[in-house]
Amino acid sequence: MSRHSAAHYFLEGLVDLGVEYIFANLGTDHVSLIEEIARWDREGRKHPEVILCPHEIVAVHMAGGYALATGRGQAVFVHVDAGTANACMAIQNLFRYRLPVMLFAGRAPYTLHGELTGSRDTYVHFVQDPFDIASIVRPYVKWEYSLPSGIVVKEALARASAFMHSDPPGPVYMMLPRETLAEQWDEAQMPAYNPARFGSVAVGGIDQDRVETIASRLMASENPIALTAYLGRNADAVAALERLALACGIRIAEFNSIDLNVSQDSPCFAGFDPLPLLEQADVGLLLDTDVPFVPQYARRVEAIDWIQIDIDPLKSDFPMWGFPTDIRVQADCATVLRQVLEVVEARADDLYRKRVTERTAGWSGARDAAARRRAAAAENKGTSGALSAAFLFATLNRALSQDDIVVNEAIRNGPLLQEQIRRTQPHSYVGLAGGGLGFSGGMALGLKLAQPERRIVQIIGDGAYHFSSPDSVFAVAQQYQIPILTVVLDNGGWQAVKSSVQRVYPKGVAAETDSFQSQLRSGRQGEKRGFSDIGRAFGAHGEFVSEPDELAAAVERCLAAVDGGIAAVLHVQITPL
Repeated sequence: MSRHSAAHYFLEGLVDLGVEYIFANLGTDHVSLIEEIARWDREGRKHPEVILCPHEIVAVHMAGGYALATGRGQAVFVHVDAGTANACMAIQNLFRYRLPVMLFAGRAPYTLHGELTGSRDTYVHFVQDPFDIASIVRPYVKWEYSLPSGIVVKEALARASAFMHSDPPGPVYMMLPRETLAEQWDEAQMPAYNPARFGSVAVGGIDQDRVETIASRLMASENPIALTAYLGRNADAVAALERLALACGIRIAEFNSIDLNVSQDSPCFAGFDPLPLLEQADVGLLLDTDVPFVPQYARRVEAIDWIQIDIDPLKSDFPMWGFPTDIRVQADCATVLRQVLEVVEARADDLYRKRVTERTAGWSGARDAAARRRAAAAENKGTSGALSAAFLFATLNRALSQDDIVVNEAIRNGPLLQEQIRRTQPHSYVGLAGGGLGFSGGMALGLKLAQPERRIVQIIGDGAYHFSSPDSVFAVAQQYQIPILTVVLDNGGWQAVKSSVQRVYPKGVAAETDSFQSQLRSGRQGEKRGFSDIGRAFGAHGEFVSEPDELAAAVERCLAAVDGGIAAVLHVQITPL
């Protein structure tokens, strides 16, 4: 009879669940897993591929990018409390993205004298054993568990998978004591289980009465609007929203969007600032959005009849939310919007369709004016030594295709990026959902790993670049041949910090003396900071641009490098905001 360690059955459980990758930063707690993976390799047995990441922020965000592209949560291995702490910021981002991931942390051995295989055998085992390791990530996971025995490992994994994939999806966390992973069990002792019977649950449509009510309110509206941020996670929802918007004459705005939710070529697309739409709106749809607008700047909110359709309408993980609605449903936007559209199309007569056509045609002036402002901004190249961000983005826009994926971590320049880099296809844009900077490098790697045929471009501010562990990003890109393009916007520090101080204290001392504690200056001799040199150290193609007329050629060379299988870094000096 075969006898194996709990680590063996753990790997089997991952295989049974269809996990394809383990993104890992390993430690002394993973010895049994490392031994078992080596055994499987020698035997020619297939297991999830291990992607070694020198920093946990890259590992978690890579898993997030892979999940965003595929819908399938992957495994991340981190080292006890230290690895959990390093992973925490990235887990917060994935939690806000509502992306599935299994975070596995080893636990320091609990036996001290060699009583069991895996007992403490080094100094670090004593100092990495906190009272409550899970407290580090507890606010940002849907489920947590410390594996008590290898006998239940497969069922525990199946339950973790069910939680992370169930709507709304998100991270889960499991702790694996070193002695537990080393336990030995006969195959006959392991309980039989079918992972399909532990599956996830998903939201769907809504009852017909509420469908009819929503359709009636939209059709009676004179100025309906829709605000959304992550509806575009489902490409079918993008198509459904665009069809309903055309059928009912709905203007659509995205605010802090993290997906492409509507084609920017749609006549119903109204940009990224929802506040102007609130001036005349009488009915508003809140569709898969966490923060549709900032309440203190919004007027007439109480005069609008709000209808919320969301995979997560209560925002139960936001202690305060602050957006009252008249109809609130937890449902799949694609399904509900199709349900409503079916009713609208059945009810619409020639008079209604004529009214909607006239309303839609009336928006052309505003769209043309926005196009002129966008073109004028792009024509300003900046100066010698500092390019304008709009000119940079417009240049990138001309070089990219609609099949390319743009990952936006431009932060203060993020809205300008969205205006200038036009996106029309679902799954061609990714923004920042959480509060942790440094997400785009790992996310870009994960997206490229899942979709090797697509070009991935991460655009990141210099402040966020520091947070992203770029050496780890490019080390992974080099080792696993994952070519991505990184564009670093260098404005000398954290402009978001400066603007925040200016909003609260517009006439304060900091504004008067230009002392915002947000600048990172060049060296004493005036030498530039070598952001692209970090990429070059790991085999990437690197460029630095500070002259506007040199930009287009540098972009072409970087894209050629990426298309040739090599990561590239384009460091651009831009004008501070």
